[in-house]
Amino acid sequence: MEASDLLTRIQIDPAVCGGKPCVRGTRIWVTLILDLLAGGMSQEELLREYPQLQAVDVRACIAYAAEMSRERFIDVSKGSACA
Repeated sequence: MEASDLLTRIQIDPAVCGGKPCVRGTRIWVTLILDLLAGGMSQEELLREYPQLQAVDVRACIAYAAEMSRERFIDVSKGSACA
């Protein structure tokens, strides 16, 4: 599955979670998935914790983050955002 196909699994709807990017059909934020992965949770653990997700949803969250990083860079040495 290509990144553009993966991105269709992410929804941004002002009526759902205040417009935060979520996995389509859920109220699970993309940032939650990314934070859990960054914190060391494995994909298998994540899927056990959130059985409504599929492995492709986790990949979609990563693809979304990759796409967002093309648009915005964060200077992690200073903790400030640069557009």
